[in-house]
Amino acid sequence: MKEELPRKEEIKFVVNGQLDKSIRTTKDYWDKIVENKHPTIKGKESEVKKAIKAPEQIRKSKSDPNVYLYYRALGKHFLCVVAKHLNDEGFIVTSYITDIIKEGEKIWEK
Repeated sequence: MKEELPRKEEIKFVVNGQLDKSIRTTKDYWDKIVENKHPTIKGKESEVKKAIKAPEQIRKSKSDPNVYLYYRALGKHFLCVVAKHLNDEGFIVTSYITDIIKEGEKIWEK
C-alpha cells in the first residue's frame, strides 16, 4: 500500500525543515495528536514549527529509515517532532515532550 501525503485542502501548516524537506500536517491529524495522543502539545504549534525549522538535533529512526526525529529544547525537556520523509516532502507522524533524546543515527546537530 503506497503512502500518500495529506490532501492540500486539509493542510493545517507546512514548514520548510532543516533538511530541505517541506513537512506538513493536516488539521484533522493534528487534532488527533493533541486530543488523543499527546495533549501536552496542544497550543504548541509555533514550537513544533520551530523544532522542524531550527532543531538542535535531528536523528533517524532505528525502526524506519524514512522517519526523522527533530529535537528542540523546551524548558528542561525536549520537544520531539517525528516526521516521515517522502522524496522532497514529508508529514508529521507525531510530536511529544520528552526528557531524553532517543537513540538513533544522528543526522544533524546545531
